[in-house]
Amino acid sequence: MTPVVLFDWGNTLMRDIPGVHGKMCDWPEVEAMPGAVEALASLCRVARLYVASGAMESTAEDIRMALGRVGLDRYVSGCFCRQNTSFQKPDPRFYRAVLRTLGARPEEVTMVGDSLEKDILPCHALGLQTILIAEAVPPGLPTDIGVIASLKELRL
Repeated sequence: MTPVVLFDWGNTLMRDIPGVHGKMCDWPEVEAMPGAVEALASLCRVARLYVASGAMESTAEDIRMALGRVGLDRYVSGCFCRQNTSFQKPDPRFYRAVLRTLGARPEEVTMVGDSLEKDILPCHALGLQTILIAEAVPPGLPTDIGVIASLKELRL
């Protein structure tokens, strides 16, 4: 099976701008995170790419519209959020619903995100490969969790 990579949305693929509220697709200005376009353009050749978002208000279509504003939508096969999984990150049922929908086993999926608590630890507990975006390795981080400073460093 082709590998699957799940990406968190806010501050992983697109910048969450402090003080701006509502659906990102409606924000006056949006911005891709550094290296996002290049990483997805490269990875889409060898993996199926999806967004796994904890956004409270946005639907999968809203997420896709926001991604389109920065040229990322063409690389993403689909988006998962509270509205189409019935669960909210970091609930493990969110990630189980994603795996079930994809027909993928945990070991076939990599989760990339900036939140240890919402993105990485729940996926790690389910057996997914995990890559944390952080400037430094958090103390006590399990050694099988990858850490990169930005998407510019992402390699599968």
